Amino acid sequence: MTILFYDLVGHDTQRPFSPHCWKTKMALAHKGLDATKVPTRFLDVPKVEGGVSKTVPVIRDGDRVVADSFAIALYLDEAYPERPTLFSGEGGKAMARFIERWSQLTIHPYVATVALTDLNGMQDEANAAYFRGSREERYGKRLEDVVANRDAGLAGFRASLEPLRSMLGYQPFIGGSSPLFADYIVFGALQWARVASPYRMLEAGDSVAQWFERCLDLHGGIGRQVAAAA
Repeated sequence: MTILFYDLVGHDTQRPFSPHCWKTKMALAHKGLDATKVPTRFLDVPKVEGGVSKTVPVIRDGDRVVADSFAIALYLDEAYPERPTLFSGEGGKAMARFIERWSQLTIHPYVATVALTDLNGMQDEANAAYFRGSREERYGKRLEDVVANRDAGLAGFRASLEPLRSMLGYQPFIGGSSPLFADYIVFGALQWARVASPYRMLEAGDSVAQWFERCLDLHGGIGRQVAAAA
Protein backbone atom coordinates (compact mmCIF):
# COMPACT_ATOMS: atom_id res chain seq x y z
CA MET A 1 0.00 0.00 0.00
CA THR A 2 1.32 3.45 -0.91
CA ILE A 3 2.20 5.73 1.98
CA LEU A 4 0.11 8.91 2.30
CA PHE A 5 2.25 12.00 2.94
CA TYR A 6 0.59 15.21 4.10
CA ASP A 7 2.75 18.01 2.70
CA LEU A 8 2.41 21.72 3.49
CA VAL A 9 1.66 23.94 0.49
CA GLY A 10 0.36 27.42 -0.28
CA HIS A 11 -1.98 28.43 -3.07
CA ASP A 12 0.33 26.64 -5.54
CA THR A 13 0.20 22.95 -4.65
CA GLN A 14 3.36 22.32 -6.70
CA ARG A 15 5.54 24.48 -4.42
CA PRO A 16 5.81 22.73 -1.04
CA PHE A 17 7.91 24.84 1.29
CA SER A 18 7.93 23.41 4.81
CA PRO A 19 11.44 22.52 6.05
CA HIS A 20 10.01 19.66 8.09
CA CYS A 21 8.05 18.26 5.16
CA TRP A 22 11.17 18.44 3.00
CA LYS A 23 12.97 16.32 5.59
CA THR A 24 10.27 13.68 5.24
CA LYS A 25 10.21 13.92 1.44
CA MET A 26 13.97 13.27 1.34
CA ALA A 27 13.70 10.47 3.91
CA LEU A 28 11.05 8.68 1.86
CA ALA A 29 13.20 9.01 -1.26
CA HIS A 30 16.28 7.80 0.62
CA LYS A 31 14.36 4.67 1.62
CA GLY A 32 13.06 4.22 -1.92
CA LEU A 33 9.46 4.32 -0.76
CA ASP A 34 6.55 5.46 -2.90
CA ALA A 35 4.28 8.04 -1.32
CA THR A 36 1.12 9.80 -2.42
CA LYS A 37 1.34 13.48 -1.58
CA VAL A 38 -1.69 15.07 0.05
CA PRO A 39 -1.35 18.85 -0.43
CA THR A 40 -2.22 20.47 2.89
CA ARG A 41 -2.61 24.17 3.69
CA PHE A 42 -2.21 25.68 7.15
CA LEU A 43 -5.93 25.78 7.84
CA ASP A 44 -6.28 22.14 6.76
CA VAL A 45 -3.79 20.80 9.30
CA PRO A 46 -6.26 20.39 12.21
CA LYS A 47 -8.31 18.04 10.01
CA VAL A 48 -5.42 15.77 9.01
CA GLU A 49 -6.07 12.18 10.14
CA GLY A 50 -8.66 13.28 12.65
CA GLY A 51 -6.51 15.98 14.19
CA VAL A 52 -3.58 13.74 15.12
CA SER A 53 -1.10 16.64 15.06
CA LYS A 54 -0.99 20.43 15.15
CA THR A 55 1.65 20.39 12.41
CA VAL A 56 2.69 18.47 9.32
CA PRO A 57 4.37 16.32 8.08
CA VAL A 58 2.13 13.41 8.88
CA ILE A 59 2.24 10.06 7.11
CA ARG A 60 -0.18 7.14 7.00
CA ASP A 61 1.41 3.79 6.24
CA GLY A 62 -1.39 1.23 6.24
CA ASP A 63 -2.92 1.39 9.72
CA ARG A 64 -0.01 3.38 11.17
CA VAL A 65 -0.18 7.18 11.39
CA VAL A 66 3.01 9.01 12.35
CA ALA A 67 3.48 12.75 12.91
CA ASP A 68 6.69 14.82 13.22
CA SER A 69 9.57 14.53 10.75
CA PHE A 70 12.03 12.97 13.21
CA ALA A 71 9.48 10.44 14.44
CA ILE A 72 8.66 9.60 10.83
CA ALA A 73 12.33 8.98 10.03
CA LEU A 74 12.69 6.72 13.07
CA TYR A 75 9.56 4.83 12.02
CA LEU A 76 10.77 4.39 8.44
CA ASP A 77 14.08 2.91 9.59
CA GLU A 78 12.28 0.56 11.98
CA ALA A 79 9.54 -0.48 9.55
CA TYR A 80 11.82 -0.90 6.51
CA PRO A 81 15.19 -2.11 7.87
CA GLU A 82 16.07 -3.82 4.58
CA ARG A 83 16.18 -0.44 2.81
CA PRO A 84 19.00 2.13 3.10
CA THR A 85 19.36 3.39 6.65
CA LEU A 86 18.60 6.98 7.60
CA PHE A 87 20.70 6.89 10.78
CA SER A 88 23.27 4.09 10.54
CA GLY A 89 22.75 3.07 14.14
CA GLU A 90 22.13 4.62 17.54
CA GLY A 91 25.07 7.01 17.20
CA GLY A 92 23.55 8.37 14.01
CA LYS A 93 20.25 8.98 15.79
CA ALA A 94 22.02 10.87 18.56
CA MET A 95 23.99 12.91 16.02
CA ALA A 96 20.80 13.75 14.13
CA ARG A 97 19.15 14.96 17.34
CA PHE A 98 22.01 17.41 17.84
CA ILE A 99 21.87 18.54 14.22
CA GLU A 100 18.11 19.06 14.50
CA ARG A 101 18.44 21.31 17.54
CA TRP A 102 21.38 23.20 15.98
CA SER A 103 19.45 23.76 12.76
CA GLN A 104 16.30 24.94 14.48
CA LEU A 105 18.19 27.30 16.78
CA THR A 106 20.69 28.61 14.22
CA ILE A 107 19.29 28.35 10.70
CA HIS A 108 15.51 28.53 11.15
CA PRO A 109 15.42 31.91 12.93
CA TYR A 110 17.39 33.60 10.16
CA VAL A 111 15.38 31.95 7.36
CA ALA A 112 12.26 33.36 9.01
CA THR A 113 13.88 36.79 9.03
CA VAL A 114 14.56 36.41 5.31
CA ALA A 115 11.32 34.86 4.11
CA LEU A 116 8.29 35.72 6.25
CA THR A 117 6.73 38.16 3.80
CA ASP A 118 7.48 35.85 0.88
CA LEU A 119 5.87 32.94 2.72
CA ASN A 120 2.84 35.07 3.42
CA GLY A 121 2.63 35.86 -0.28
CA MET A 122 2.55 32.15 -1.12
CA GLN A 123 -0.77 31.65 0.71
CA ASP A 124 -4.34 32.09 -0.48
CA GLU A 125 -6.39 34.83 1.19
CA ALA A 126 -7.66 32.85 4.16
CA ASN A 127 -4.34 31.16 4.88
CA ALA A 128 -2.46 34.44 4.46
CA ALA A 129 -4.66 36.01 7.11
CA TYR A 130 -3.93 33.08 9.43
CA PHE A 131 -0.20 33.15 8.69
CA ARG A 132 0.15 36.90 9.21
CA GLY A 133 -1.91 36.91 12.39
CA SER A 134 -0.15 33.94 14.01
CA ARG A 135 3.37 35.07 13.06
CA GLU A 136 2.88 38.68 14.04
CA GLU A 137 1.60 37.51 17.43
CA ARG A 138 4.69 35.29 17.77
CA TYR A 139 7.18 38.02 16.84
CA GLY A 140 5.35 40.94 18.37
CA LYS A 141 5.74 43.02 15.22
CA ARG A 142 4.66 43.24 11.60
CA LEU A 143 6.14 40.71 9.17
CA GLU A 144 7.65 43.57 7.19
CA ASP A 145 9.47 44.79 10.30
CA VAL A 146 10.94 41.33 10.92
CA VAL A 147 12.20 41.02 7.34
CA ALA A 148 13.68 44.52 7.46
CA ASN A 149 16.53 43.10 9.61
CA ARG A 150 17.70 40.47 7.14
CA ASP A 151 20.56 42.45 5.60
CA ALA A 152 21.90 43.35 9.03
CA GLY A 153 21.88 39.71 10.08
CA LEU A 154 23.39 38.18 6.93
CA ALA A 155 27.07 38.28 7.92
CA GLY A 156 26.30 36.81 11.33
CA PHE A 157 24.23 34.04 9.79
CA ARG A 158 26.99 33.10 7.37
CA ALA A 159 29.51 33.06 10.21
CA SER A 160 27.23 30.80 12.27
CA LEU A 161 27.59 28.09 9.61
CA GLU A 162 31.35 27.80 10.16
CA PRO A 163 31.14 24.48 12.08
CA LEU A 164 29.30 22.92 9.13
CA ARG A 165 31.59 24.61 6.63
CA SER A 166 34.68 23.31 8.41
CA MET A 167 33.31 19.75 8.68
CA LEU A 168 32.57 19.68 4.95
CA GLY A 169 36.28 20.12 4.37
CA TYR A 170 36.67 16.53 5.57
CA GLN A 171 33.69 14.79 3.99
CA PRO A 172 31.04 15.43 1.33
CA PHE A 173 28.01 14.99 3.61
CA ILE A 174 27.15 15.37 7.28
CA GLY A 175 26.58 11.61 7.27
CA GLY A 176 30.08 11.00 5.86
CA SER A 177 30.63 9.65 2.36
CA SER A 178 26.87 9.55 1.74
CA PRO A 179 23.89 11.41 3.23
CA LEU A 180 21.92 10.44 6.30
CA PHE A 181 18.87 12.01 7.92
CA ALA A 182 21.15 14.62 9.54
CA ASP A 183 21.82 15.99 6.03
CA TYR A 184 18.12 16.19 5.28
CA ILE A 185 17.52 18.20 8.44
CA VAL A 186 19.82 21.01 7.32
CA PHE A 187 18.80 20.61 3.69
CA GLY A 188 15.15 21.12 4.68
CA ALA A 189 15.95 24.44 6.34
CA LEU A 190 17.86 25.76 3.34
CA GLN A 191 15.32 24.39 0.86
CA TRP A 192 12.63 26.27 2.79
CA ALA A 193 14.52 29.47 2.04
CA ARG A 194 15.23 28.52 -1.58
CA VAL A 195 11.58 27.78 -2.40
CA ALA A 196 10.15 30.76 -0.54
CA SER A 197 12.49 33.67 -1.25
CA PRO A 198 14.94 34.86 -3.91
CA TYR A 199 17.12 36.41 -1.19
CA ARG A 200 20.66 35.07 -1.46
CA MET A 201 21.72 33.63 1.87
CA LEU A 202 24.89 31.82 0.75
CA GLU A 203 27.72 32.82 -1.54
CA ALA A 204 28.18 30.54 -4.55
CA GLY A 205 31.70 29.44 -3.58
CA ASP A 206 30.75 28.58 -0.01
CA SER A 207 31.28 24.89 0.78
CA VAL A 208 27.85 24.89 2.45
CA ALA A 209 26.30 26.11 -0.81
CA GLN A 210 28.18 23.39 -2.70
CA TRP A 211 26.93 20.75 -0.24
CA PHE A 212 23.39 22.09 -0.72
CA GLU A 213 23.76 21.71 -4.50
CA ARG A 214 24.81 18.08 -3.98
CA CYS A 215 21.71 17.53 -1.85
CA LEU A 216 19.50 19.06 -4.55
CA ASP A 217 20.84 16.40 -6.93
CA LEU A 218 20.07 13.46 -4.61
CA HIS A 219 17.38 10.90 -5.40
CA GLY A 220 16.92 11.89 -8.99
CA GLY A 221 17.07 15.60 -8.19
CA ILE A 222 13.77 15.77 -6.32
CA GLY A 223 14.92 18.93 -4.61
CA ARG A 224 15.29 20.65 -7.97
CA GLN A 225 11.80 19.64 -9.12
CA VAL A 226 10.59 22.73 -7.29
CA ALA A 227 12.23 25.77 -8.86
CA ALA A 228 13.93 28.35 -6.70
CA ALA A 229 11.91 31.48 -5.95
CA ALA A 230 12.48 34.24 -8.46
